[in-house]
Amino acid sequence: MRPPLRQRRLIFVTGKGGVGKTTMAAAMARVFASEGARVLLCSVDTRSDLASLFGLDELSFVPHAVDEHLSVMGMNTEDALRDYLKLNLRVPLVSKLGPLSAALDFVATAAPGVREILTIGKICYDVREARYDVVIVDAPATGHVVSLLAAPQALQELVRVGLIRGQTEWMREILADPERTGVVVVTTPEEMPVAETLELLVSLRTKTDVDVAAVILNRTLPELFTSSDHLALDLLLADSSWENSSNALIDAARVHRQRQLVAHEHIATLRAGLSSQLALVTQPFVFSAENAKDLVDVVAQSLSEELP
Repeated sequence: MRPPLRQRRLIFVTGKGGVGKTTMAAAMARVFASEGARVLLCSVDTRSDLASLFGLDELSFVPHAVDEHLSVMGMNTEDALRDYLKLNLRVPLVSKLGPLSAALDFVATAAPGVREILTIGKICYDVREARYDVVIVDAPATGHVVSLLAAPQALQELVRVGLIRGQTEWMREILADPERTGVVVVTTPEEMPVAETLELLVSLRTKTDVDVAAVILNRTLPELFTSSDHLALDLLLADSSWENSSNALIDAARVHRQRQLVAHEHIATLRAGLSSQLALVTQPFVFSAENAKDLVDVVAQSLSEELP
């Protein structure tokens, strides 16, 4: 039995680009904060729209307090390196890293995983030191999240002894502990997002130590018709006299019916590919949000009722 998502202290939110993962990460942070937890919401994706969801021009490495319980920050490699050197190597730092930054670029190119280790290390350090009750990460999209989560494991295979080896061991312990850490994968009832989600679940299971806590099925369309309505509509559309009809109501019903049938097929494919123990959280398509903040609030209210 997987530990409930609400009990975890480190949550990575990922998904195919465009499915709403950043909005879900922000809404999830709102949910935990509204329940009294001290929450850090961290973006590691430079293309994330997280700042705009909270009315900020940009995110910084120094957490910005949105309210009493919620802070947001953006990760960048140079500040993460500065933090790592200060905490672990006791290296005195000036305002700019200068040659160290250039050296990082060289090392990161020669040894894949260095940049990811700095990012994951900062995140895991905040969890280890209990600076927050919950750390939620707006993680990279499906194509890149595995390399981030597998970085400690990959670096351990390259480095057998020494300081870096010791650092990766405690990071890996945090990531591999399902009581503390989990991944939430966001998808939509469409062909490509569902296919990428199922592929990602396999990759996370085989290439990382991190447990998948839940899948969020976002932007599901409301059921406008009962089963009797659908039957009546099918009979009506089967009448050839409606084939070239320009009746707006019939056209709208026809489009909705077609989209629902396709969506149901993709949802069935998703359910068939999920473990019976994995929570599937369904979220409706939000039509009424007037702005980004309103959208986060609406989704947070819905999520608060559904999160395991």
